[in-house]
Amino acid sequence: MTKPSYIPHNTGQFYINGRWQSPAQATMLAVINPATEEVIAEVAQGSSPDVDRAVAAARAAMPGWAATPVTDRARILGKLHELILEHQEALAQVLSLEMGAAIGFARSMQVPLAAEHVRVARDVLSTYAFQKIENGTAIVREPIGVCGLITPWNWPLYQITAKVAPAIAAGCTVVLKPSELSPLSALLFAQLVHDAGLPAGVFNLVNGDGAEVGAAMAAHPDIDMISITGSNRAGALVAQAAAPTVKRVTQELGGKSPNVFLPDADFAKAVPPGVMSALRNVGQSCSAPTRMIVPRNRLAEVEALAATTANAIVVGAPGSEDTVLGPIANEAQFKRVQAMIEAGLAEGAKLICGGPGRVDGFAKGFYTRPTVFSQVDNGMRIAQEEIFGPVLCIIPYDTLDEAVAIANDTVYGLGAHVQGQDLDQARAVAARIRAGQVLLNYPAWNPMAPFGGYKRSGNGREYGLHGFEEYLEIKAIVGFG
Repeated sequence: MTKPSYIPHNTGQFYINGRWQSPAQATMLAVINPATEEVIAEVAQGSSPDVDRAVAAARAAMPGWAATPVTDRARILGKLHELILEHQEALAQVLSLEMGAAIGFARSMQVPLAAEHVRVARDVLSTYAFQKIENGTAIVREPIGVCGLITPWNWPLYQITAKVAPAIAAGCTVVLKPSELSPLSALLFAQLVHDAGLPAGVFNLVNGDGAEVGAAMAAHPDIDMISITGSNRAGALVAQAAAPTVKRVTQELGGKSPNVFLPDADFAKAVPPGVMSALRNVGQSCSAPTRMIVPRNRLAEVEALAATTANAIVVGAPGSEDTVLGPIANEAQFKRVQAMIEAGLAEGAKLICGGPGRVDGFAKGFYTRPTVFSQVDNGMRIAQEEIFGPVLCIIPYDTLDEAVAIANDTVYGLGAHVQGQDLDQARAVAARIRAGQVLLNYPAWNPMAPFGGYKRSGNGREYGLHGFEEYLEIKAIVGFG
């Protein structure tokens, strides 16, 4: 098998204790290019002995790294940030190959936003007060210890840096398990971590699946914290496995985010970006606003705007500069999305555009038609279940109280949007929505804004100061003076 360009050379190894090492057993996992359905690489499948080695390295490195001066930790993070930007084309190409991201999107979003998490972690660290005196008591923040980090396939590099950067900034050591479905960018990242000069054992990487490597990490007595981004099922399994050792578990899980249009919204201006936000990254974002909640008397207008926007999206080969959406990232998810589109039709939702089947012209590859349903009842499966594909549901409402009730009528609570020209009214609606992050009128992405969920969307927060503090313990020294 000839590897495409940009594929890492060390796919059969793990990064443990500052060097590339062979796995305990020679079992390999195929990495599939979702655009061609062909094997592009094979990566080693980890096992419990590999996790044990990585955890031992992280545990041994912990005292020294925790005691490393803030200036030195910040300097290494700064170097890592520079290296990611320096190698952003290789990273973008690998992301496009392993999970089908359109190359333009990989270059403009997947890689730069990942780099931002590293920069933000460095900046938070540089000014953070690890000790404060309150009424004679010292309140001390200390690194929690060895952290097991489990990341998903949909934003592979972005989710890695969102966890690794604040963890090592806080003084923790880490063992990373990237998704076995998109592991190649993680291998490139590991090499950049090495080149940035991080001491041996501070960062370790073991590839593998959740059933083997993820479970071993969650149950490991020498791991002090688990942070997982993934499905609700995976998050629950990790929490169950972690319970006997009473380690901290933070989870960023599913979402079914509402996008509430207030009656005074500028629909011509706000509907198109709402459609694009829902379908961005081929709809494979846990916070995608896939429920567009609109006044019933504006439904026809919204349908027309949404159809025009979705029908104009260029779906095609990830390597093409013209492509906006590439394929779904893997076969299992492609089948899931197709089944949910069929469910929407069976439940009686009105199909505005798209529908089941591959995009015309593609006999191979997991290419899915951008699909918009209207006249959706919030009780339908397509309105309640996370589809994780390019599928938008338009749900009408009659009163503002009903709109808020629909927004909150979900087991999830990760993100939400509100559109309206009266900012006071938009703020009031945002205050009533049970979600961890609410965006008003499509603001610019803020890497300092805490991100995480209510309800079954998880617990804990990522990004910025709040994400940094997840990796710290609090100690009170009473009588400190």
